[in-house]
Amino acid sequence: MTSEQIKNRIHSIDIMRGVVILLMLVDHVRERFFLHMQVSDPMDVDTTSPGLFWSRFAAHFCAPTFIFLTGLSAWLYSHPANGVARSARSFLIKRGLFLIALEVTVICFSWMGYFHTIWLQVMWAIGLCMLTLALLINLPQRVLLVLGLLIVFGHNLLTPISFSPDEWGYTLWTILHDRGYISQGGLIDVKISYPVLPWIGVILLGYCAGPLYAPSRDSDDRKQWLVGLGLACVALFAILRGFNIYGETLPWQQFASSSETLMSVFNVTKYPPSLSFLLITLAMMFFGLWLFERPLNRFLNALRTFGSVPMFFYIVHLYALLVLYAIGHAIYGANQGRYFGVDHIGWIWLIAALLALALYWPTQWFSAYKRKSKKPWLKYL
Repeated sequence: MTSEQIKNRIHSIDIMRGVVILLMLVDHVRERFFLHMQVSDPMDVDTTSPGLFWSRFAAHFCAPTFIFLTGLSAWLYSHPANGVARSARSFLIKRGLFLIALEVTVICFSWMGYFHTIWLQVMWAIGLCMLTLALLINLPQRVLLVLGLLIVFGHNLLTPISFSPDEWGYTLWTILHDRGYISQGGLIDVKISYPVLPWIGVILLGYCAGPLYAPSRDSDDRKQWLVGLGLACVALFAILRGFNIYGETLPWQQFASSSETLMSVFNVTKYPPSLSFLLITLAMMFFGLWLFERPLNRFLNALRTFGSVPMFFYIVHLYALLVLYAIGHAIYGANQGRYFGVDHIGWIWLIAALLALALYWPTQWFSAYKRKSKKPWLKYL
């Protein structure tokens, strides 16, 4: 493989991250300025407009892509281009603990501007997944693959299992599978927003996909694999979801309009992510990785910039939204019931686009700074 092919390969990963980061931005703008139009999980097709439904659905691609690529990146860390293998365990442990610490401090504060409830969300989930991968990383890759597949395909069988808050095992099961509070009524409430068991399966599969990006792997062969994996996921989704066989707690229904029926088919559960959710989102990720493995142009380079420093952008955009909401609320007050907000989903996409443009330059600066700097702490951002 030529050096140019290796660069294109790595660029495709950053570009894919950049795409989902911008989709994440749209969803977080929605949570700031469209919260008066709340959505459930799964969404209520009867009460959710198509624009809001598909805007929320677009955000479904973020967490699976981030976590799968985290596993893939761990394999790349263990197998650098210079051919000298190294263990990723130490890095995974330190990075995982760092992400959990960020979640309960800097990130949690960014949502409300004060500490009342600690929401353990995607960074917490990624951190725990990294710690789990560190624990299992020395197992044979085939064992990790089987374990990842068993978790991703089998965790829906665990849906009937539940614990009440006063039962032994409630806290552990809430962390692994059921969304809910693990501490409530004290000084600070703690809520598990991202049950981690299915995501552990995803990071294991991402790690096992690492050899697709080995320096010795032919680009055309990798692209064939990516397309094949994407098509396989779509086919399984079509069969399992299309016939309401398995993999989703809410069967799709026939509605009066084809638009609502289509929404019902794609109305998949995120907390925890159902098999149907993971199949369709990972399918689009595979297609994206295939599509973006090409020479850079100006647009792709911009996406690559966003994806090259995802943690920096994640933190900065949350605080930018906190400040913007405070300014809007100070000027206009609570114009949407309890909240300040806009009255059409189109405004959400416009605000997100303008914010992405405004944050591009600081993101570009930090990306260049991180690339040139030798400071070891920067690799955690």
